[in-house]
Amino acid sequence: MQKPPLANRVEGYLDVEGLRTFYIKAGGGHPIVLCHGGSPGTCSSVNWKLNIEPVATAGFAVYAFDQPGFGLTENPDDYSLDFRFVHARAFVDKMKIERYHVMGNSMGAYLAARLALEDSRVRRLVLVSSNTLAPKGSPESQAKSKRHAEELRAYTPNVENMMKMTRGTLFHQNLVTEELVRERYEMSAGKNYDAQLGRAGAAKSKSLEDELGNLRTKTLILWGKNDHGTSLDQALLLFQKIPQAELHVFDQCAHWVQWDQAERFNNLVAEFLKAENASSL
Repeated sequence: MQKPPLANRVEGYLDVEGLRTFYIKAGGGHPIVLCHGGSPGTCSSVNWKLNIEPVATAGFAVYAFDQPGFGLTENPDDYSLDFRFVHARAFVDKMKIERYHVMGNSMGAYLAARLALEDSRVRRLVLVSSNTLAPKGSPESQAKSKRHAEELRAYTPNVENMMKMTRGTLFHQNLVTEELVRERYEMSAGKNYDAQLGRAGAAKSKSLEDELGNLRTKTLILWGKNDHGTSLDQALLLFQKIPQAELHVFDQCAHWVQWDQAERFNNLVAEFLKAENASSL
């Protein structure tokens, strides 16, 4: 699948918390910061490939960045999720972004929610398919999540393994192209595989479950009914925890909602964010 037309897209590097950090900026208007997930081969240019340009052309300044140890950003000494949060907030500061929306997919949703809890500049929050952030759910859900986590930890970089992983990430198998698999594989190898091993031994981050009720930002939750690693009951539990939340569940959709249902996803996100912009005029 080809990328949508470019919308004043710029790619570059910044020094953030001592790390050479890759970022993408596209469009103009109210800022939205995108936080990608944490599975092998994820990064801003892969996770948000079908979303950056459409959201930008809808009237937003889109900022996506590679987290420490992912994509084209350097590896850190500290592989914890807590440091990735520090890095994410420092990226916002470095870009001099004020009054922004934030969206996170999978483990990135944890970062997005924590930004919304701890940074008063956040206006609206979008959370996408996050086992890291959501309550654990039923014993069946917990077993499913555990199996999925073990599969991710066992990954070793080669094209065949990445093909298998990506087929589990997406419901629509026609999206699992050689181009996507190759790009994701390349982003899972070398220094990024070293980072994967480093994250396996990193300190655990604090749970946000008991803090979600303190969120004051309106929140949009997007979930896939056919997610390979995260269950629907977790989406409902997350929805119940967050005041002023909306939950949209897609059939024929797995973990990467932003890929499996890209057009509807982009429209929903843009409409949700535009409502905040209109109310602040």
